[in-house]
Amino acid sequence: MKIIVIGLGSMGRRRIRLLREHQEIEIFGVDNNIERANQVRETLGIKCFSSIDEVLEKEEIVAALICTSPLSHASIISTCLSHSLHVFTEINLVSQDYQENLRLSKEKNVVLFLSSTFLYRKETSKIIERVKTTDVGKLNYIYHVGQYLPDWHPWESYNDYFIGEVRTNGCREILAIDLPWIITAFGSIKSVHTLKGKNTELKINYNDNYLILIEHTSGAKGVFAVDVVTRKSTRHFEVYGEFLHILWEGTPESLIEYDLNNKKWESLIVGESIEHVEGYSDLINESPYREELKAFFATINKQKTPLWDFQRDSEMLGWIDVIETQ
Repeated sequence: MKIIVIGLGSMGRRRIRLLREHQEIEIFGVDNNIERANQVRETLGIKCFSSIDEVLEKEEIVAALICTSPLSHASIISTCLSHSLHVFTEINLVSQDYQENLRLSKEKNVVLFLSSTFLYRKETSKIIERVKTTDVGKLNYIYHVGQYLPDWHPWESYNDYFIGEVRTNGCREILAIDLPWIITAFGSIKSVHTLKGKNTELKINYNDNYLILIEHTSGAKGVFAVDVVTRKSTRHFEVYGEFLHILWEGTPESLIEYDLNNKKWESLIVGESIEHVEGYSDLINESPYREELKAFFATINKQKTPLWDFQRDSEMLGWIDVIETQ
């Protein structure tokens, strides 16, 4: 299978590293930044092109991974679908051309797969399992996700890539990363109430912190604190009710559940460790990125259906718009 990775920034390089684990896949890079393409060619040993048309003229490409900045996704997705390529796209953050690209994917009979990495983490999968398959009664949760914006990509300025842009800002990205698994666990969102503001002197023209009260159609309620202020990268989750109490600090070993009978905390994930790449937060695990690529290939082979899709993502992005504008 010949695959193109479009966009050779940090995420594109991550996807290439993981794709190289598949012996049956031949990878090609696409980026109009010649310096970046040359760097990937030298460090990862793959052939790179400056445009999609150029590579399609020379190779029989089957699928494309779109790893460019979010605002460019819609047109690139359309181009790839028009050439009957299966498409894997990173999170979009805006719902531009969603319905048209869904129509085009059906017309061309190809897969349109949307990344939702946290649905492929073992910890979130276990939380979803415990919340949905156990008679736990009504639940509340408290969730804090934060990391100081300059620490996201310490090798470049936060204003030099998409998190500095209002429409694809850092807080919006956190929401788009985490809400899919929260919604999967607790049900569709019924209402939100938001407190927001700017607590830093960062050179950004958007709010850098949110306190969000979420009501779900299931009856569950949550407080979601999202920010680009926290100096130590933080992921703290707690769900509690009369028959369930779970804590998670963002790592496999930190996921624990309170045993109601024995009155003690017990680990829910045993023997799993974080596979970490230098330069990223210690809480970022490579394994889920690998698992969702496997799910993409399984979807192409009609062995699985995606855990998240464009229709649900469109609804979620609508709620993020409400959160930002309330």
